[in-house]
Amino acid sequence: MIDTSILTPYAPLPSTDPVLIFRKVSIAFDGPPVLEDITFSVGPHETRIVLGPAGVGKSVLLKLANGLHCPDSGSILLFGDDIVRTRESKMFALRKRTGMVFQEGALFDSLTVRDNVAYQLIQELVPDDEIDLRVHEALRFVGLEETFGFYPGSLSGGMRRRVAIARALIRHPELVLYDSPTGGLDPVTSTTIIELIMKQRDVYTTPSLLVTHRLQDAFTMCTHRFDTETNGMVRLPKGETDPNTTFLMLNEGRLIFDGSLHDLVHSKDPFVREFLD
Repeated sequence: MIDTSILTPYAPLPSTDPVLIFRKVSIAFDGPPVLEDITFSVGPHETRIVLGPAGVGKSVLLKLANGLHCPDSGSILLFGDDIVRTRESKMFALRKRTGMVFQEGALFDSLTVRDNVAYQLIQELVPDDEIDLRVHEALRFVGLEETFGFYPGSLSGGMRRRVAIARALIRHPELVLYDSPTGGLDPVTSTTIIELIMKQRDVYTTPSLLVTHRLQDAFTMCTHRFDTETNGMVRLPKGETDPNTTFLMLNEGRLIFDGSLHDLVHSKDPFVREFLD
């Protein structure tokens, strides 16, 4: 199990306003729209799980949320600022408040785990002793403090993904973007990753946007909570689901569902029903 006693819980966000808002967002790359007329929001303690088949724009959605892509139309408000019209200098400051876990971890093989996790802090010339303390804290959170001086090539796929999560969390972000964090992993390792994401949701109440291809992971996020006494996730009482974890579903570039697990499994939309089956 992962020790949860070593971090001080983050202070709750002072505002009840959404941390992220998409308003009629569309984008295309030299062809038909990848995303078209997308509208949704992420509340200050909310986890939104993004579902949909491969190639429908789920990863593009995350990159738009972090200002890595610019939409062709619409507006995106990140912490109240419209990042479509924000200068790059201010966008950098907004990104510092956001953590992102890229597909397959995206670690630098030539850097140690310490330098991967601390990459942004190193670029900002944070003192080495402070970096070391913060990296140890982040690695302890994901249960990998012993890998501090290792290189990514010596780690398993699941360990690499946990290092990537440590890198995303080292700043204590106000929003976390997860791009298929369990993709390509075995079921046991996937459960470990979901448990970490759940801990971030329940212990630190950090809002997030989570892309996943695994329905089991998505449903686990809704039907379990992280228990600090047992240092692990436990199932909610039968019939209960986490009220702050909800779903978005994309198909053919459009948002076709936005709602709770109950509404998802009872949807009469033919595509939703086929996807769940």
